[in-house]
Amino acid sequence: MAFNMPKYHAPDFSEEKFIKAPDCVTVVCEKDGALPDNYHSTSMFPEYFKIDGEWRLAAESRMDSQVVVNPDGTLSVVEMRNVKKGDKVVVGRTENCTEGIYVHTKGFIAEGSEGPEEEFVFRQGRSRETSYSRDYDNLVELLRHEKENGGNVLWVMGPAFSFDAGARAAMQALVENGYAQGLLAGNALATHDLEGGYFHTALGQDIYTQENRPNGHYNHMDVINLVRRSGSIPRFIEDYKIDNGIMYSVVKNNVPFVLTGTIRDDGPLPEVYADAYKGAGAMRELIKKSTTVICLATMLHTIATGNMTPSFRQMPDGTIRPLYLYCVDADEFVVNKLIDRGSLSATTICANVQDFITRVARGLDLI
Repeated sequence: MAFNMPKYHAPDFSEEKFIKAPDCVTVVCEKDGALPDNYHSTSMFPEYFKIDGEWRLAAESRMDSQVVVNPDGTLSVVEMRNVKKGDKVVVGRTENCTEGIYVHTKGFIAEGSEGPEEEFVFRQGRSRETSYSRDYDNLVELLRHEKENGGNVLWVMGPAFSFDAGARAAMQALVENGYAQGLLAGNALATHDLEGGYFHTALGQDIYTQENRPNGHYNHMDVINLVRRSGSIPRFIEDYKIDNGIMYSVVKNNVPFVLTGTIRDDGPLPEVYADAYKGAGAMRELIKKSTTVICLATMLHTIATGNMTPSFRQMPDGTIRPLYLYCVDADEFVVNKLIDRGSLSATTICANVQDFITRVARGLDLI
């Protein structure tokens, strides 16, 4: 079946409420990283602001950020910590045109739907007892659509992937066949994946037989040490002739990756961002290019990514399309955590992520 992309319906700005609405109000920031009173905070929905009588879309709207009106009238969406003294920040906390601000929550209508409009952004909580067969079919078709139409699929991965030989092979196949344009992860995913490539273990346990190796608890530390000696992950892969795994495939296929650190990291690997805010900024650079984001077995990375991800993407030609966000975890608390935080556009699947990625790869006829 062909993937059915919902169409975007912009607001009808000829309506009286839009015509009579005032221009939005801005206040100049007095200090770097500090906002004026009554600042407007953005959501993951399309948001429009009236400037000089014209309604303009904030193309990078996402949760908990602010809108800066640039000298040329364009809009920038920035985090509080990134506003600068002298920036003109939009103020106002109504979203219904009365302050020149309009949040458009019903932009996507499922094509062919009957009866009331069906909002793309509406999902409901899921549990381990939910039927996911249709979700898998939809995801496979979405991935095919993205590959055929120049989409950008961003994977957000926890270390559970690196503990299983089949999951590593499935993800490698996805990368090598063009179904990945970016990777977000932490020190652990990269470390244990490289451990799998070098020792065929993760935390000292064979990634296929589950047998523990003598002194295997040293293996991940030894890998970190070797990578640090080499100076980078790509150089380590060359130096030690690594020929399999997730990091191997993203490096060899020039897929950009961002590894962000935590206070508990061993090492870490040379590419890991130790500064959380610099890491968040690097994550944003990959997220803002994405059209589909798939978060797997990493609650904190998933929540962080969800907060940075809008429900839509404005393409280079000006068209607006949905941005698809998936959250997959074995724990239903985790998969519903994103929805609880307001990311209503997330599709959640409660499943073992090793089984999930293998099923997706099989659906795409890759394994």
